[in-house]
Amino acid sequence: QMCIRDRYQRRVRGILNVEVLEVHVKVGDTISAFDKICEVQSDKATVEITSRFDGIIKKMHIVKGEQAQVGKAILDIEVEDDVAAEDAPAAKKDATDAAPTPAAASASTTDFSASNSKVLAAPATRRIAKEQNIDLTKITPTGKNGHITKEDVINYLENGNKSPAAPAPPAVRAPVSAPAAASSTPASSGAPVRIREDRTIQVTGIRKAMVKSMTEANEIPDFGASDEIEISALIKTREQLKPVFKDRSQGKVSLSFMPFFLKAASLGLLQYPDINAYTNKGCTEFTIKGSHNLGFAMDTPNGLIVPNIKNVQDKSLYEIAEDLARILETGKRGSVAQSDLMGGTFTISNIGSIGATYTKPVIFAPQVAIGAIGRLQKLPRFDAAGNVVAANIINVSWSADHRVVDGATMVRFNNLFKQYLEKPVTMLVDLK
Repeated sequence: QMCIRDRYQRRVRGILNVEVLEVHVKVGDTISAFDKICEVQSDKATVEITSRFDGIIKKMHIVKGEQAQVGKAILDIEVEDDVAAEDAPAAKKDATDAAPTPAAASASTTDFSASNSKVLAAPATRRIAKEQNIDLTKITPTGKNGHITKEDVINYLENGNKSPAAPAPPAVRAPVSAPAAASSTPASSGAPVRIREDRTIQVTGIRKAMVKSMTEANEIPDFGASDEIEISALIKTREQLKPVFKDRSQGKVSLSFMPFFLKAASLGLLQYPDINAYTNKGCTEFTIKGSHNLGFAMDTPNGLIVPNIKNVQDKSLYEIAEDLARILETGKRGSVAQSDLMGGTFTISNIGSIGATYTKPVIFAPQVAIGAIGRLQKLPRFDAAGNVVAANIINVSWSADHRVVDGATMVRFNNLFKQYLEKPVTMLVDLK
């Protein structure tokens, strides 16, 4: 039997039930390791369950649209003889929660055949290692008598080619309440639909997460600050860099304003690290986060989510744009990786992609601050000589937890953020 269990619980603690969104297999199907079995959604994230084993499906225990209990079997599978001998205990545990990404596999093309022959592993395990170009000698075995199991190989892949697997980070809910930074659904669905009868809709999945996050946010004593930013110089800089990004990525990465917003925020957080922090439940302490995992709101077919780009402080504009493009693409399919939804430390939302100017963004506990960018407008303003000019204006709105961040700190951060966007060349001073 295979079930939604250990790995799902390690990554998203406290999940008891999930909704089955899709089922990709049926009784009688022959499946291989890494084949898709189903997609499930909790109130925190959507997860793709894949097979750990090669075999034939004998019985299904899940149905599309129904709830599945974490820890209960999702299917019965008859595994191959060599796998059964090696992994029978593991087969009664769980299915992996997500297919490994290409980035998780080794990029090297080294032939590890010779070194792999010295370790204890079943043929099916060796086949996976060969397909993924993995050196089995680098994997810590957990099987009987020092055997490397298929589960060991999958753990090695999922943890970025590191063994033994590092402990999973504390689960942080995927925030869902901010305005969208990027839309993967059309602004209008066409002709209006008239609803003739009342409808009752169950609050599940992402909407359920919104209820929880908004209830928690209502308990935070926050304050707001707003400003306008003239970005004519940023517009010129972006236009100059767009062909560079397009050529380097072979047309896969287009340069929007969001990478500039995220990088400017990260540079500001280096000067004001208290804003990049978590609080505990009663706010008796707060933790300044070393990584700038910056979130941005995104509209997807499954609802509004806030994924984040990890370690923005260490990334170039191109690397940020590359990560952004990858997440937006998975968002269009409604399959944003769970790792992209967890661990955010600060959020900046581009509401301007939809409309509006000023807003009051809602803090995502345990974070302590959030920003929202309004739409770009061409407005009359006075220049230094007192002449009326056409200025390119965006508005920014900040919300911060007043228990941790004081007003002066937030305004100084805003001033630095504004400077970086109005004079993009000043970013070069602090870039590494």
